[in-house]
Amino acid sequence: MSNEPSKLASAPAKDDAELPRIAYPKNLVGQPALVTGANSGIGKATAIGLAKAGADVVINYVTHPEAAEDVAQEITAFGGRAITIQADVSKEDDVLSMFAKAIAHFGTLHIVVSNAGLQRDSPFEQMTLEQWNTVIGINLTGQFLCTREAAREFKKRGVDDKVSVAAGKIICMSSVHQEIPWAGHANYAASKGGVMLLMKSIAQELAPYKIRVNSVGPGAIRTPINTAAWSTPEAYAELMTLVPYKRIGEPDDIARAIAWLASDAADYVTGATLFVDGGMTLYPGFATGG
Repeated sequence: MSNEPSKLASAPAKDDAELPRIAYPKNLVGQPALVTGANSGIGKATAIGLAKAGADVVINYVTHPEAAEDVAQEITAFGGRAITIQADVSKEDDVLSMFAKAIAHFGTLHIVVSNAGLQRDSPFEQMTLEQWNTVIGINLTGQFLCTREAAREFKKRGVDDKVSVAAGKIICMSSVHQEIPWAGHANYAASKGGVMLLMKSIAQELAPYKIRVNSVGPGAIRTPINTAAWSTPEAYAELMTLVPYKRIGEPDDIARAIAWLASDAADYVTGATLFVDGGMTLYPGFATGG
């Protein structure tokens, strides 16, 4: 019997373009979507994936407007519609302005993906208040501000059953670290634990209005934020000790989960975190009996 997991763990996985993919179902036509932090990584893949599913897309960014424009051009190249809007999601005025511009352009929003996030890692006793506040401000307060504006728009419009059975869909970006403690990253883990209960609380509150709220919890994903963890065979092999499925995730793996949660195929799903992690939350260290 071949030991395929060991082979996979010995070298980085194939590029996303080489992995087998199926077409996105065109089930989001007529449903404009806003994706925060959409000019790179998971946000970029999500914006493109939602557009492939038929949504018009607002691409939010803070820096590197040229990267955001590249995403928009990629979407328009296959016949989608997209605009870019600069906003810092930790600033209320920026968020209010972004939603006003998005709604003015597309008429409304049906999908909001609160994806923007960052890390400022430090041993706990050396962590500065600035490092703490920066991560909490973007990762948690930013999600509060964006989901609040989404809820306001969805409640005001109500259900448009010509395009969706729900009044709106909110998808929060969480992490496996809403469950798994992460030494050296206390601010990040705390922010994602907060996202989990923010998501559940607003899902409970908004469900009677036919507004669905869910989270996606990525595990190890091939993005620029964690290049050191997968860019060499040695680093990749070490990473695979945490991933039972024995491959790194690609941004498109997350985008496809988000596209499903945003669709009517997931209409009875609210208040849930969908972990897309190759089994990382299965605590693989216990696979041999502990």
